[in-house]
Amino acid sequence: MERAGDTALLQNIHRLDLLAFGWCHQRNAEAMIFVAARRISRSADGWLYLLLPLLFLASDTIDAVGFIALGCQAFALERSAYLLMKNTCRRRRPPDILPGFRSLVIASDRFSFPSGHTSAAFLFAGLCTQEFGLWAAVLLYPWACCVGASRVFLGVHFPSDTVAGALLGSALLLGARTLFTA
Repeated sequence: MERAGDTALLQNIHRLDLLAFGWCHQRNAEAMIFVAARRISRSADGWLYLLLPLLFLASDTIDAVGFIALGCQAFALERSAYLLMKNTCRRRRPPDILPGFRSLVIASDRFSFPSGHTSAAFLFAGLCTQEFGLWAAVLLYPWACCVGASRVFLGVHFPSDTVAGALLGSALLLGARTLFTA
């Protein structure tokens, strides 16, 4: 038997559901999501990968030279593999395949697979996690996931492009660590 308090709670939850659903489908909400996706995507354009090591050089908290050396080697390996895969697979981007679909941004290159933004973000997250431990993982892996999601939301990648990018960046960091560290 349902009590009056339970019914009121369910009605309140339903009202909140309707409000949230309505908000998600308003153009203003779409615009806010676009702005957030654009900012997240831009955060993986490469400047962060250069800025953070320079900050480490200015402090004596870690082995900055070792961190930078491994990072440069890992990114060189990742960029090479990414470009090879992208130009070998030559998967067309969503706007080129889906009739009537327009991406929200213009991609910097022609092909979709794998996502270079996602690959670099996961490599960077892994590199920082190896150096700084759990707190870096807690901060940077969600960011890397958001980078991948933003690329899909912006319409320049399919979800599998970002999954492949995440796997590529993570695997190549492990490979670089094996190859370049004693």
